[in-house]
Amino acid sequence: MPCNLIGGFLITKDKRKVQFTGNSTYIVSLPIKWVRDIGLSAGDTLTLSPMPNKTLLVASSAASREHSLLKTTIEYVHSESAENNLRILISHYLVGYDVIRLTTKKGFSAYDRKFIKDSVRQKLIGLELVEESRNELVFQCLLNYNDLPLDRVIKNMYGLVLSMLEDSMSALRDHNLEIAEDVVQRDDDVDRFYLLSVRQLKASIEDIELSEKIGIGHPRDCLGYRLITKSIERVGDHAVRIAKNVLKMENGIKKDDSIFRLAELSRQVFESSIYSIKQADLQAINDIVVEAKKVSQFGLTLESGDWAGADKIELSMILESLRRVAEYSADIAEVAINMNIKAS
Repeated sequence: MPCNLIGGFLITKDKRKVQFTGNSTYIVSLPIKWVRDIGLSAGDTLTLSPMPNKTLLVASSAASREHSLLKTTIEYVHSESAENNLRILISHYLVGYDVIRLTTKKGFSAYDRKFIKDSVRQKLIGLELVEESRNELVFQCLLNYNDLPLDRVIKNMYGLVLSMLEDSMSALRDHNLEIAEDVVQRDDDVDRFYLLSVRQLKASIEDIELSEKIGIGHPRDCLGYRLITKSIERVGDHAVRIAKNVLKMENGIKKDDSIFRLAELSRQVFESSIYSIKQADLQAINDIVVEAKKVSQFGLTLESGDWAGADKIELSMILESLRRVAEYSADIAEVAINMNIKAS
């Protein structure tokens, strides 16, 4: 009997002959082990869903009734930093665990407890603290994927990042340190949506029905969306880098400086690249890639100029970040081209 390892589980493949009965009915028998495992009985109803990849999804109401939350227990390692322990917790959130139990025999220090609770609240959408004791923190994901489909997650990420780019350049022009600080703080919100998108995409790879619910037309698009959300997150990181360099500068920059022309061009190609995700015209998307590369080249030209003054280093780094925004925009558009090529 052939077997495959999928998602960490050993999947057996039973071959069944299709039989024809009556004048128009094709029938196939069900594997007895599967029937017993899900508690299926004669008279129960099965739902048959044709999938985009030409497979057939067989779902049982009995299986749905028996569905339980995916749970895990993590032992808190005191020899590691609180940040390292948090990273392990986040990895379990990303792979799809619904209940994450963090335990320690010696108890959490006040700092570690606060760090973990605050970080989960700031970084992980839907994960809530539901139980707490001296030796245990229990988190449960209460998010319904239908409430935040993938296109809405991407739209929210894009809106946040675009506003951060615009505000970071406004802070540069006016030397407004308050706005620059606010841009840095907003990066946590971008990261929350990014981590949620990773969780959604990982889950949808293993659950074709979920893939459709969150708006993924075909499972093969999961990789493309993963690359797109990562590029958006990286653009947000560069908006933060711009803001942090503004905080180091002594003065603002005149509004007619060529750096603002580069910023506007980078913003435009970033905006166009996001719209290209749903664009059907491959040539139009290709034009966005070409334009983004021209913007990046313009940035290289400015970087090679002779920048004088006390803020020379900071301005050079801001130019590099704006150029990288254009390059990530080209990456997004290139992925959009690949996703719009329909397999026969």
